[in-house]
Amino acid sequence: MDDRFDFLVIGSGAAGLTFALKAASFGTVVIVTKKEPVESNTNYAQGGIAVVLGDTDSFEKHIEDTIHAGAGLCDPNVVRVIIQDGPARIEALERLGAKFSKSDENTFLLGREGGHQENRIVYAADATGKEVERSLLERVRTHKNILILEHHFALELITEHHLVEQQTRAGRTTHCFGAYVLDDHAARVKKILAKVTLLAAGGAGQVYQHTTNPVVATGDGIAMAYRAKARLENLEFVQFHPTTLYHEDSSAFLISEAVRGEGAILTDLDGRRFMDDYDERGEMASRDIVARAIDEQLKISGNTHALLDVSHHNKDFLQTRFPTIFSTCLSVGIDISKDPIPVVPAAHYMCGGVKTDLNGQSSIERLLACGEVACTGLHGANRLASNSLLEALVVGHRAVQHALEIRRNSNWREDIPDWDESGTENPQEWVLVSHNREELRRVMWDYVGIVRSELRLDRAFRRTRLLYEETEDFFKKSRVSAPLCELRNMIAVAYLIIRSSQSRKESRGLHYMSDYPELRQEETTPTLL
Repeated sequence: MDDRFDFLVIGSGAAGLTFALKAASFGTVVIVTKKEPVESNTNYAQGGIAVVLGDTDSFEKHIEDTIHAGAGLCDPNVVRVIIQDGPARIEALERLGAKFSKSDENTFLLGREGGHQENRIVYAADATGKEVERSLLERVRTHKNILILEHHFALELITEHHLVEQQTRAGRTTHCFGAYVLDDHAARVKKILAKVTLLAAGGAGQVYQHTTNPVVATGDGIAMAYRAKARLENLEFVQFHPTTLYHEDSSAFLISEAVRGEGAILTDLDGRRFMDDYDERGEMASRDIVARAIDEQLKISGNTHALLDVSHHNKDFLQTRFPTIFSTCLSVGIDISKDPIPVVPAAHYMCGGVKTDLNGQSSIERLLACGEVACTGLHGANRLASNSLLEALVVGHRAVQHALEIRRNSNWREDIPDWDESGTENPQEWVLVSHNREELRRVMWDYVGIVRSELRLDRAFRRTRLLYEETEDFFKKSRVSAPLCELRNMIAVAYLIIRSSQSRKESRGLHYMSDYPELRQEETTPTLL
């Protein structure tokens, strides 16, 4: 029996929940999430939402900062529309119950982060994403038209490619009719059919050995869209956050850019401040510049980390402004009011993804995408800090009106075949999955990281090709499972990042090639796949 809904949402971050909550006023919605809904990149976003609210700020300044950070690849119209809708999205979140940090006069406290010329970051202490997720999820959970399927893994988008009689009909428009979804607890694959499918499955930070992303960020949405032959764009632009906590007893915990916004300085282990050597903005330069600076300093010195010092502020201020960072550091013996924080860069955000317009429409009919899985043209070659939650909220909101038009002219397909598991068996060699996953992450970190070269990319391609062949052979023989499918998706995304990087023979934004250190002025087009 098919499960049928008006709207299928794959993913449960800010983009997906924003869309689901609004769409539920017009039809039935199912949200598919492979863990619990709060396990998303949104929930881990510390910094905030970049919005023009200050007296000295303006839309033009925010647009200028975004385009400057994007190194010539931002779509100016997209930038303007998203930025101008920012204040309305903050108002909407407050109506839902989101509580942002405010002064005694009930005005927003506005932070500042790298690349911004004004204080414009709306925040909730250092857990803004968690507060946004909470306010949306509370309403979503109680809405009568929304069903949340936890521990359900989206395997494949259903398109004409799954219909036997249409597989040979080349040149026709492709449509999305829903998705095949694995119920992890019941160990069975469901067909979920929908008039509109929204892909909001987040990023792919787990492709790298060191990342700020939660374990669920394995690039599932990008990989599914790629297999469905959707248009992809700018996947070479992977943002590495400059500052994550370096400690043997802690995973790559994010030290928000807002810490530098409050005056923290970066030094080497001898206490020498080095950012002024790289950019006149010092610690407030954009993330790509700061990450490369730290990376170079570590390679020059042979040290494992740099230091971030915010001890010029007193303990009361730091505990109030950065409660999560303060307590996490203290748990491993670092009092940030006295001690510098050991930091290293880590993979953080995908600026590329499924190519969409401002309404989330992909190149596949009835398939929308928004959030980190999508590429609207806002970020270009480098995301300006705190523009990601803004984009998720704005496009998630805008996508609904477009989805309603699609719904009016669509219906469920009656001829979708069941998931075919014939000839497969329960996998025995689970060590292959875990081993190949870790090997892939090391290869990507060593060869496709902050600084790249043709030699490194060639090595990465050869090694990932072997991992692909081994994994595909294993997949064809095995019944589907979430770990195996995650590995397949990670390998697909790694391949796409490598191929995109090989095709861009210049250094631009987040993509730095030692063979081609200069920016080619005539090269201002996105990389398409």
